[in-house]
Amino acid sequence: MTSAQWLLVLTWVGVTLYALLGGADFGGGFWDMLAGGARRGFAQRRLIEHSIGPVWEANHVWLIFVLVMFWTCFPQVFASVASTLYIPLTLIAFGIIARGAAFAFRKASTELWQLRLFGGAFALSSILTPFFLGTVAGGVASGRVPPGLARGDLLTSWWNPTSVLAGLVAVGSTAYLAAVYLTGDARRGGDTGLAEAFRHRALVTAVVTGAIVLGGIVVLRDDAPRLYAGLTGRALPLVAVSGFAGIVSLVLLLLRHYTTARLAAGLAVAAVLWGWAAAQYPLLLPPDVTVTRAAADPPVLHATLASVVVGMVLLVPSLLWLFALFQRTPKR
Repeated sequence: MTSAQWLLVLTWVGVTLYALLGGADFGGGFWDMLAGGARRGFAQRRLIEHSIGPVWEANHVWLIFVLVMFWTCFPQVFASVASTLYIPLTLIAFGIIARGAAFAFRKASTELWQLRLFGGAFALSSILTPFFLGTVAGGVASGRVPPGLARGDLLTSWWNPTSVLAGLVAVGSTAYLAAVYLTGDARRGGDTGLAEAFRHRALVTAVVTGAIVLGGIVVLRDDAPRLYAGLTGRALPLVAVSGFAGIVSLVLLLLRHYTTARLAAGLAVAAVLWGWAAAQYPLLLPPDVTVTRAAADPPVLHATLASVVVGMVLLVPSLLWLFALFQRTPKR
């Protein structure tokens, strides 16, 4: 493999980790919105805050990593996407900022109106941000981002059937991941009532998201035939893995095996992302911008690859230790 290919793989690992970790944070905001009134939803919101609080900033490391990797290693792709899709990207940035600020301010607020204001901002931005992230992915995957500065349509590049489908799947996937994760956290904390509540939500969300995905097959066939051909061709094994893992996670939830259900749910989401990558490879911007064509000069790639390897040696053990600390069963 070339340096460009290795860096693309590492970048996609970052995308996957952001989807599995940051995505669950977004999903936590989704369930925060549906928790109910101040009194009825107190226990659920407290669990959500406890679950996402310790690793809040750590999850966004992966988004920063992906952005830096793309603008350093594939500058043409980064410039094309950022200029054509600047509307949803701007909304994503506002959503991340509003979400983080609202999350912090709500914890420091005492008045009911303040709690409702910041809680609403936290929940709304937790839904809109993954939706617009999905629209960006849909715009790229459906070939609506041509190379060059602002060469694509500023509206239809991200507001189209494939992008809307990707946005809905993103919201559903993050909500499902969060429900599965929260089920395990509630069980570990000894609250079987909350565990059952989030277990039920996870099951319902899985069915709804699965229905959206199945209906989306028709959308992709008509609106993004190249992507559809790739997903039903060489990426089909990964698509099958995603479907199988999703079914396994449902069975595990029904049997209340929450730890292994997490692993299966994560695999289902990760396989979708890698299926998209396999369906589109070697194109970064369909129909003709390949990895080789879009890559930066070799000295840049070599220096970046060496830096990433060193950074991984320093960062990954620290993150694993952080997660291990906060996944321990509390002593009674």
